[in-house]
Amino acid sequence: MKRIGLLSDTHGYWDDRYEKYFSECDEIWHAGDIGHVEVARRLSALKPLRAVYGNIDGDEIRHLYPQIYRFKCEEVDVLIKHIGGYPGHYDASIRGTLFSRPPQLFISGHSHILKVLYDKTIRCLHINPGAAGIYGFHKVRTLVRFTIDGSDIKDLEVIELGEK
Repeated sequence: MKRIGLLSDTHGYWDDRYEKYFSECDEIWHAGDIGHVEVARRLSALKPLRAVYGNIDGDEIRHLYPQIYRFKCEEVDVLIKHIGGYPGHYDASIRGTLFSRPPQLFISGHSHILKVLYDKTIRCLHINPGAAGIYGFHKVRTLVRFTIDGSDIKDLEVIELGEK
């Protein structure tokens, strides 16, 4: 069983509450637009960090993290890509992969809009944790926590960090 802390779109912003909310997690996953390598360093000092780069990330972050990250967590096939869209509106850059080899969990960021949707067509849970940083049009900053236990994804929590 693994407890996951998920965030996206920090855009270089650090909030000490990341430590508080992710302290009981086993891993932290960042869905891109990290913004500054120091944010990634601080997150990885807390817990093992899995991350992808986003469209605003520079060369340093792009050398550390891939654009697309596919891996197994427990028995769940996970795919993370910053610009990915959501069920019914997947980005063209990932649509083919999602339909030819669907993961069980697809995570994206970019939109700054918190979404948790199940795609019945490809039998895949989609999570966009919204934006944890202060830049962008979102009004409330959010994080997500959940548990992966074998093949089960459960105990999902949305954490609101307040207005940006």
